[in-house]
Amino acid sequence: MKNIYLASHSKARQKLLKSLGLKFKVLPARIKERRSAKGISYADLVKLNARQKAETASRKVKSGIIIAADTILVQDGKIYGKPKDLKSARRMLKTISAKPQTVYTGIAVIKKGEGREKILLDYEKTDVYMDKLSDKDIDAYFKKVSPLDKAGSFDIQAKGALFIRGVRGCFYNVVGLPLRKLYTMFKKLDIRLYLFFLALVFLAGCSTEYNIVTGEQEVYYYSTDKEVQMGQAVAREVAKQYKYTDDPLLQKRVEDIGKKIVAVSDRKEIDYHFFVLDEDEVNAVSLPGGYVYIFKGLVDKVANDDELAGVIAHEVGHIVARHSIKKLQALQGYSILRILVAAAPSSGEVGNAADVAFTELLLGYSREDELLADQLGARYIKSAGYDPHAMISFLQKLQEVNRRRPLQPKSYYKTHPYTPDRIRVVKEELGERIDFDDYINIEQNKHK
Repeated sequence: MKNIYLASHSKARQKLLKSLGLKFKVLPARIKERRSAKGISYADLVKLNARQKAETASRKVKSGIIIAADTILVQDGKIYGKPKDLKSARRMLKTISAKPQTVYTGIAVIKKGEGREKILLDYEKTDVYMDKLSDKDIDAYFKKVSPLDKAGSFDIQAKGALFIRGVRGCFYNVVGLPLRKLYTMFKKLDIRLYLFFLALVFLAGCSTEYNIVTGEQEVYYYSTDKEVQMGQAVAREVAKQYKYTDDPLLQKRVEDIGKKIVAVSDRKEIDYHFFVLDEDEVNAVSLPGGYVYIFKGLVDKVANDDELAGVIAHEVGHIVARHSIKKLQALQGYSILRILVAAAPSSGEVGNAADVAFTELLLGYSREDELLADQLGARYIKSAGYDPHAMISFLQKLQEVNRRRPLQPKSYYKTHPYTPDRIRVVKEELGERIDFDDYINIEQNKHK
């Protein structure tokens, strides 16, 4: 196998390559990065910088594979790179959080050896939508995370993800190294190492299964047993970072409702676990393998058990459809999952992987997956004896609450599709008449 060199000091990029199991040497290339796009596009700018880094590093070795990257953040025509100091970092983060921004990463890969050298350039573009941050929010964040080595002053892989409202495009592009793009570049350069990426998938136990709720054959990189193992690993990390409610009656209330929902669900081969987190945020999240967490702030908003059952049934729907596994796979997350199911990973690796996985799931799913979970949720609460119309009343309540106040960092509402679309899906499942308003923001893909 050829030697691999990463022409970057970036800890985030190094961490991504390590998570894939690749062995490489860090060979920093000090160049004067161009930060003006005058006369060229943003894509050409990051490719130019990445190429200069790769070529500089290439001159130091006789043979091998050299990987270089350059990331910028663009908002309203202004380019943001890494901040010079905390003062500029604070000013930068406050500015970019006010409006959507676009992240560009240029990649250069050089294949060098036997007197020949091939170079390939490409780039990735991702749109990022953030919550508007106050000075207090930024100060609290900077106490936990150093912003000086990050384009735009924030990290999307860890604590910074909690104020990301949405991402359109490659998640790992925002981290600093779009892995899928790197994989396709390896293929084009006929670097046999790209087979290693595929090996990670197949060694993990790739399988094709029929999904009863979607009616389609779907590919999963992990068996049900491995999925449960992943959920256990993430659940242990959640227990370290969050406090469970000290109200036994509240915990029992959620567990009892959860058991009734599971009894009528389409997936019973796993054990389900329900917990209430002592957090004021209005949120809920489900993990691989049957773990459901309801934030106390959400429980405080429901009017009765019927509305709470709707939320729990929605999360169970995600587990039944295996949305968490599919999301992490789609984001090249099998590298994270590989650590969670490894025979003897280090505790640090597991903690980091579990934290990233939990944060990813807090950010929510695709619009189609969320609507399918609504459809399944309506089906399950009706079968369990709860009033399915309570899903509609709770959705309307959330919409009104969020009209009156800004979205919170971990808001349940912000990760979900438009309310009229969700109400339409619930009504369709219940066989009710669809009003004109229900066709606003209508989802074109039919849910089975």
